[in-house]
Order: sequence, then C-alpha cells, then structure tokens
Amino acid sequence: MEHVYLKHTSEKDTTIKDILVNKLNISSRLLRKLKLNHRIFCNGKEAWINDLVLANDVVSVDITFEEINDKIESEKGKLDILYEDTCLLIINKTGNMVVHPTCIHRGGTLANFVKNYLEEKGENITTRFVNRLDRETSGVIVFAKNEYTQESLSRQMQLGEFEKEYIAVVHGYITEDKGTIDLPIKREEGSIMTRTVSPDGESAVTHFEVLDRKNDMSVVKLRLETGRTHQIRVHMKVIGHPIVGDGLYSDIKTGRINRQALHAKKVKFIHPITKEIIQVEAPIPEDIVALT
Repeated sequence: MEHVYLKHTSEKDTTIKDILVNKLNISSRLLRKLKLNHRIFCNGKEAWINDLVLANDVVSVDITFEEINDKIESEKGKLDILYEDTCLLIINKTGNMVVHPTCIHRGGTLANFVKNYLEEKGENITTRFVNRLDRETSGVIVFAKNEYTQESLSRQMQLGEFEKEYIAVVHGYITEDKGTIDLPIKREEGSIMTRTVSPDGESAVTHFEVLDRKNDMSVVKLRLETGRTHQIRVHMKVIGHPIVGDGLYSDIKTGRINRQALHAKKVKFIHPITKEIIQVEAPIPEDIVALT
C-alpha cells in the first residue's frame, strides 16, 4: 500500500503543532492518531508536536494507516470507476444500488464491492464515503482512502467549495428557465424516512435550470448549496414538479422507469493533497435518456 505524506515548509520559527493544526488543518482526532503511531517528522526525522521548528524546516506526516473494518463484508462486484489515486476512489453508481449495508441489505451494496476491490489491491482501509446517494439515485459517489481526505472534503462541503450537480426528469413543465428553492427541511413527524419543508427545519438551498421540456416533463440541472437528506426530491415536490418515478414523494405512477429519474452527474472540488481542481462526470444512464 502506497503511503501518502502531507508536507509543509515552515515560513517562520514556530512549533510543529502550530503547523499541523493551522497550516495543514489536521483535526484533533487525527493528531492523536499520528502521535500514537509516530507518524510526525521534521526534515525526515521523527518529531513531537511541541518541538520547535525553524524557518525553511520541512514538517511532514504520514496519513496512511492499515485498517480493519469488520462491519462491512468483502464481496466481489462490478464497479464503474471514474477516477482513482492514492487518496480518492470515485465511482459511477448504478440506479437501484444500496450504498452502505443495512439490516435489510447486508450484502450486494457498493460498500461491500469497494472493500473487496481495495483488498485485492492490497489496500486494507476503512470505507469512507464522502457523499451519499439514495438507493435509486445513480451517478458520482466519492470515496476517501484516508481520514484526512474525508475530513478535508467534508470541510469543503461545509464551506460550499465542493460542487455537486444533478440531472433530474420531473413531472410537468417548469415555467421558469432558472430558479432557486430556499426552503428548510426536516424529518416528517412520525416517519423515520420521509422529509418535509418546515420553518423549523435545517436550511436547504437548491438551484435549478431547465434544459428541456417535452412529453409533459421537464429535464432539469440542479446544483446544491446544502446536502440535506432527500433535498432535491422534497424541493421538487413542494414546487409542484416531483421527480418521475419517485415512489416516496410523488403520487403520479409511471411504468417508463423503475426508479426515480435522478442522476448525480458531476462533482468538483479541490484535491486535499495536490490542491488541484478535480472535476469528475458520470454519463447520464440509458433509463433516464429514454424518458426524454
């Protein structure tokens, strides 16, 4: 398994802890882990967090750890890999695939297949999904190969720097070409699954753009500022245009697709290690194309 190092050249006299926390944005949890496993170095030699460093000293940390995740069983399955490096695995998830094992779906999930794929490559690490997709939603899903990458991308999401773009086919013609839905969402009272718009819910913002209108349907591109559970599905329902095939938030029956017509088309973010812009797209699947 290839090890990944974070490095920073000190601009002034300071402490290693200052660099790790304020320059490399290492969390307190990961900092403890690095200390316990002797993964902190200064100019190539093992160092301690309270050690002093001088200008031009190079502080580095090894963020790769072998891990055992007994909660997820390894299972061989097909993966459509869009991008991979030492820190990231980005997959095009098919529709009607569960992402993570549950009491109902213990096997056959994306997490089972990812674990097997990584084990076969000699990468014994915990499965860390950065974004989640509903079972019926297809498209781009991002997996972090280490704790630092997951924390960094989660931080980008909170700051609005992690862009997510979706394509959906909805019922009816949306009259506006573009718009923003800014309505808070919370769990529906008495339900463990469904969400609803409510003044006392969490902030939720969805931007949409109509790409096409035909057959009493609209094809829309959606961009999320927030990532609430079922956000797109709830927001499209509340404006009177539920997603085609959505059995939970729409009463309109259709036999033309066996899932909700929602696809996570693109993600764009800053690579936590290289600082390059990563943009990955998943082609629109045939069942959604057939609707339009």
